[in-house]
Amino acid sequence: MADAKKKSKSSLVAQAEAKANKIVNDREKAKKSGKSGAKKQNGVVKYLKDLKSEIKKVTWPSWKKVLNNTTVVLIGMCVSGIAVWAIDSVLTALLKLATG
Repeated sequence: MADAKKKSKSSLVAQAEAKANKIVNDREKAKKSGKSGAKKQNGVVKYLKDLKSEIKKVTWPSWKKVLNNTTVVLIGMCVSGIAVWAIDSVLTALLKLATG
């Protein structure tokens, strides 16, 4: 039973190695013949093309949603600022009392 598992495992490994060797050989033949398959692009051009395709995938929010989110953020910032100011004022008053 163990021999059968070893044989099937070794045959799978052999098949994988054969496929890998075929891929490597095909690439070497393509390099020698000068056919690289895909045309190499300038890095900046490739970046811009990729950027364009990714921008098309973005789901842009509506103007109403943008305004709503902006309002929420501004209100949150104001509340946080007031809370920090209040804590600072209390601690300053306590420090003045302590150093008297």
